[in-house]
Amino acid sequence: MNLEKLKERLKNYSKEDIIITNHAEIQAIVRDVELEEVKQNVLHPDKLVFVNEQKADKQDEEKYECYFAYSKTHAHKYVMVLNRKIIIVTIININRDWQKIIEGK
Repeated sequence: MNLEKLKERLKNYSKEDIIITNHAEIQAIVRDVELEEVKQNVLHPDKLVFVNEQKADKQDEEKYECYFAYSKTHAHKYVMVLNRKIIIVTIININRDWQKIIEGK
């Protein structure tokens, strides 16, 4: 799925549709990322700049590695699984040139 299609699709979900795994919640705490900010980024994906589709574990799911940019040197990376809900599997706070990271993908 391309970037614009995913942005439009995310806008159809509600806050109640977002599930953050225990692993992702711990990562957010350790990396000083607010869970409310994560939810807002997903529901209002204006900062979403790069999407990399990954292999999902189940046939009725889609899995994406998503980069939400705040500046040239600050971004959040979320790994999300989409089905009827949005499951946030991983939350990473990137404090370096994220553009170089996605160039290698």
